[in-house]
Amino acid sequence: MSENGQTWDARSGTHCLVNEDSPALRYEALRARDRRFDGVFFVGVTTTGIYCRPVCPARTPRADRCVFFAQAAEAEQQGFRACFRCRPELAPGTASIDASARLANTAARAIEGGFLNDHSLDELAASLGVTARHVRRQMEMRLGISPVVLAQTKRLAVAKQLVTETDLSLAEVAFASGFGSVRRFNHAWKATFARPPSRGRGVFKSEHAGIVIRLDYREPFDFSLMLDFLRARATAGVERGTEKAYLRTVSLAGAKGWLRVTRHPTRPSLALFVSISLARQLPAVIRKVRTLFDLDARPDVIGDFLARDPRLAPLIAAHPGLRVPGSFEPFELAIRAVLGQQVSVRAATTLSGRFAAAFGEPAQELGEGLSAFFPTAIDVATIPVARIAAIGMPLARAKTIQAIAAAFASGSLANPQTDLASAVERLVALPGVGPWTAHYVSMRAFHFSDAFPAGDLGIKKALGLTDPRAVEARSEAWRPWRSYAALHLWNALAQGG
Repeated sequence: MSENGQTWDARSGTHCLVNEDSPALRYEALRARDRRFDGVFFVGVTTTGIYCRPVCPARTPRADRCVFFAQAAEAEQQGFRACFRCRPELAPGTASIDASARLANTAARAIEGGFLNDHSLDELAASLGVTARHVRRQMEMRLGISPVVLAQTKRLAVAKQLVTETDLSLAEVAFASGFGSVRRFNHAWKATFARPPSRGRGVFKSEHAGIVIRLDYREPFDFSLMLDFLRARATAGVERGTEKAYLRTVSLAGAKGWLRVTRHPTRPSLALFVSISLARQLPAVIRKVRTLFDLDARPDVIGDFLARDPRLAPLIAAHPGLRVPGSFEPFELAIRAVLGQQVSVRAATTLSGRFAAAFGEPAQELGEGLSAFFPTAIDVATIPVARIAAIGMPLARAKTIQAIAAAFASGSLANPQTDLASAVERLVALPGVGPWTAHYVSMRAFHFSDAFPAGDLGIKKALGLTDPRAVEARSEAWRPWRSYAALHLWNALAQGG
């Protein structure tokens, strides 16, 4: 279906360039090695049995030898092997914006994060409030793959990246990528790549007892602006931002450590350093970092769409690679949003640091200016309201924090939200949570591309409007990318534009 010069892809749940799913256009993109299509599709070459990214440097095959797939797992399901030159496991994904496809994509992202490595499909379905049969049906209908096939593809993708880019032992690779045993890892690798994993080893060396891997994205990406945004809101002790890097502590499933993210020096990628203590949680860390930095965005599609508005056009021209900062932990972001109610960014950041220091677990000997793990929802839900307020906030706001913690701890907010209206409705039902907080949390914690805090003072000032209803009406033309429009307006205001 065409909409404002774009096509709605019901299978992937994304807006895309007109007819970009046609074989003819995909072949032209392959010939041009067009980076806008990187991760949007993959191409299998029937004469070699290998599948590639559209940016692969190898010689372009004839059109009659190409088979196109929307997902890497589809190609592997059809018997194609991943290319060792362009490395399909590094391709950025495509963020979903459609509610009907979001369930499938939400399940897929949980699987990419390693959920099925330690849990069953029934448990995943229960966390989403549906049945396993419904999850399987939605994924097969929307993505063309089953949960089990996707899980195996992602395990091999992580393993391939570790084999190629690190000096971890093959046993360490097996467990870090989610295989239950070295035997299963070796069997899956040989069955897929027709060679032992030892033949795929690179020459890279890990540093500081950690793992360094690439996270590719589509250009452009304004990494400096992203760092500026995160640095201004970093929770002292838990996070730290510099002009070139983002660092934070991590506590996942009992594993504790830290990570650092910098720009890759030569590629359109970020370089992610993960402490070795987090090796077995690597799939989850990768997925969370990709979400935090919005690495699966389509800047070409979003920018072309929003630039049709005269107010946004010069802002997008100045910063075409602006992304929406997500969150590493949704609960942490939700608390940060409440701490930011009716105070400045600086004041909220100060309160956030006090909160982590007062209620978080100390992080021993991590260095890098990191000294605490952010408290869990279960822990915060049991803290007396008076103790929360004592760090420097009104009692009513402390009650809101406790209510949010209880909601996350019970699972009513912890589970990925599949519908923006439902997410906002659940949030505003909590005491002290208004539309601004609900949309801000939906934008950053739940990563909805169309969340839009119409009552935000900065947005009203940037648009020269005072009535939130007028702002809401003005924003209708920006659907389904209103979150990106909000970031552009905030950035313009910060820079005096």
